[in-house]
Amino acid sequence: MTLFLAKSGIPVPRGVLARTPLEVRDAVKSLDRSCILQAQVLWGHKNSLSFETGLRGGSQKVQDPEQAMDMADRMLNCRVVSDGVSHQSIAVNQILVSEIMAHQELWHLTMTIDRENYCPAIIISKQDGSTNTESSMIQKNHPKSSTFVLGFSQGITRDLVIQISEFLGVAADQVTNLDDMLTKMYGIFREKDATLLEMAPLARLENGLFASLDARLVIDDDAAKRQPDIFRLRDMSQEVEDEVEAEKHNLVYIKLNGNIGNIVNGAGLAMATNDAIGLHGGTSANFLDAGGQATKETMIQAFGILMADERVKAILINIYGGITRCDMIAESIIGAAQQMTLSVPLVVRLQGTNSAEGLKLLADAQLGLHVESDFGRAAQRAVELARL
Repeated sequence: MTLFLAKSGIPVPRGVLARTPLEVRDAVKSLDRSCILQAQVLWGHKNSLSFETGLRGGSQKVQDPEQAMDMADRMLNCRVVSDGVSHQSIAVNQILVSEIMAHQELWHLTMTIDRENYCPAIIISKQDGSTNTESSMIQKNHPKSSTFVLGFSQGITRDLVIQISEFLGVAADQVTNLDDMLTKMYGIFREKDATLLEMAPLARLENGLFASLDARLVIDDDAAKRQPDIFRLRDMSQEVEDEVEAEKHNLVYIKLNGNIGNIVNGAGLAMATNDAIGLHGGTSANFLDAGGQATKETMIQAFGILMADERVKAILINIYGGITRCDMIAESIIGAAQQMTLSVPLVVRLQGTNSAEGLKLLADAQLGLHVESDFGRAAQRAVELARL
């Protein structure tokens, strides 16, 4: 990420990417000052990381090369978990060794999309700013933060820079530096099809310049064809294997912490299904949006992913038939269930186009499926079966 900033002329700390403790030691030697060692994992907020070695925090300050090597030995090739993502651990294969830059003041600056106003926005708070990138949530949790909206075509205007400089308390002779940094930042945000560009922290250095001491960039998934160079950098070893496999079959799968597997059509209904399971005292093992696909092959892939998860004690299929008819979906479920060995109870809820016909097909198949038409009852049944 710092490479994009540096290429755009935004000051960043000097840094070296290292893969072994010896490389870390040599990097600190070459930088010849106190450094920060940052675990290179996809989770953006390093303070939430815990290593299997007992070390807490993905960013560690070191004073000299020998201390750096010892610290790297506790970080490299060790697995970490992040607060709130306890189901997943990731191995740390690389460390970014960065110099510590002397600074006067720190802020948390986020450039993102304001979905309420349909435009880009800049959110600024003190360094302990919220890790939530929704402007309304940041303002609620951190009253001292402020949001500045900007037109997509106008970008960073002089008036906007003045407003931000007044909020930050920037001296008059530093406004031009701030203008330059924000303009370059917005250039990256727009040119790279980003949904989030975060500087955490943004620092005002002792010479009056602004620098990004750490940064995070999130690219729109739909920009893969427009940003091939960025997407070629994707490291799937840092991702959940099941999520990568689901993506190959055009399924949207996200692993969660519970024991009830879900297969749903539509992201909104999938979220509502997770909520309904929670309402009845259960927890979902995943979010799986099958979209408009209802083929036997799709169901086989979805079943395969859920059945491979040893945590799953029951599966809930929740389908609302629109253009895709429920009787066709039922036939796909039956075909997949007959081809595979289902080792956990399966609850199926159908509603919508031809739902009565679909439910009858499922009941007549005599596969031991638990068939429901009511949303709440289906969720409750899945929770009950998962407890058996």
